[in-house]
Amino acid sequence: MGNAYVIGHIKVKDAEKWDAYRSGVPATLAPWGAELVFRGRSAAVLAGEHAHTDVVVIRFPDRAAADGWHASPAYQALIPLRRQAADVVLLAYDE
Repeated sequence: MGNAYVIGHIKVKDAEKWDAYRSGVPATLAPWGAELVFRGRSAAVLAGEHAHTDVVVIRFPDRAAADGWHASPAYQALIPLRRQAADVVLLAYDE
């Protein structure tokens, strides 16, 4: 089994709340051996349609860690703030 990735497609609604949410996420990742690989803003849509403006890519050692992180009380506690701050689609991928 290889790494797993969680990719978030994001449309920020409230920048101040989004900053608060983002500052809380790293502590939720650490127990799962996760690494923030990339966080960025869309520069161009090269094909198709995409309504989200931001993206995040997080690497986990395996899918169990990704699932554990998402279900963890620490991350679940941030979800209400995330919902107020942005429209987010989270996707999990196996390597």
